[in-house]
Amino acid sequence: MTARRRRHDNDLGAEPGPEARRRPRVQLQRGIIILPSAFTLGNLFFGIYAIIAATRGDFEWAGWFIIFAGILDMLDGRVARFTRTGSRFGAELDSLVDAISFGVAPGVIMYQIFFQDATSWSWTLSYVYIVATVVRLARFNVEQGGEAKRYFLGLPSPAAGMTLASWYPFSQTALFETYLSDLPWPQIMAIGMVLIGVLMVSHVPYAKVPRLGLRTTKGRLTTAWIGTLLVLAITVPRYYFFSALFVYIVWGLVKTVSLGLLDRLPDRDPLLDEPDDDDDYDHSRDTRTLDYSHLNPEPRRAAPPPPENDT
Repeated sequence: MTARRRRHDNDLGAEPGPEARRRPRVQLQRGIIILPSAFTLGNLFFGIYAIIAATRGDFEWAGWFIIFAGILDMLDGRVARFTRTGSRFGAELDSLVDAISFGVAPGVIMYQIFFQDATSWSWTLSYVYIVATVVRLARFNVEQGGEAKRYFLGLPSPAAGMTLASWYPFSQTALFETYLSDLPWPQIMAIGMVLIGVLMVSHVPYAKVPRLGLRTTKGRLTTAWIGTLLVLAITVPRYYFFSALFVYIVWGLVKTVSLGLLDRLPDRDPLLDEPDDDDDYDHSRDTRTLDYSHLNPEPRRAAPPPPENDT
């Protein structure tokens, strides 16, 4: 039955065929694919809002907005995997947004806090950091296909951006005021921005957030550990975020240097981005192909030529 005949039958009230009955499900799939992009655009919203807050002098809320952006950045990939709507478009959109939320926004915050009243060329420190962020994201898409299976090669840009942005909330704590306020923080942060930029473009392996699970002992311990960190993040956020991110950065660097100095090789090359053997998740299900062929009209076939008269 041709497409024109099917449309005619539907207009007369005939029962739709199997293909027509499947169309609502395909439309639902097209709607679900919007969810990960919505989280990514929420990430962009908080990144832009952080820049606005920094220009107004509200550095604490600017730092929290970057933290909120980092949380949404962590969730968009999980939503894409859960709904099986990961796509190349989502990966490219995520990288563009991360360049703003974890590159431009933290660079602006650091400039407003430390370098605005310094020398006329102090803004280049923010420029160097933003360049490192952009290069790191581009390399991540090329080398790891926009998703880390086991390790991040180089410091992830969300961790770098949140570390810089969470410094100001940490500086408002009693611990900082008592023991750390007298340190030369403009010089420390200038060097720190350069070092963080170098770590982003390096090949130092940094662990990704482990997958939660209750099937194995390792999964249960990981879930309990993540739950403890979540409680700390909610109860003492000013102390938690900067301290935890700083430890994450230093631990990855120290671990890599220690392995190199002791000439120890792990069971697998840490620079080989492969999933863990005990990870029972099927990564081939992360993406799926949606069929939009029904949106294209069927080509009109030419009428066959009349048979030749042999008589």
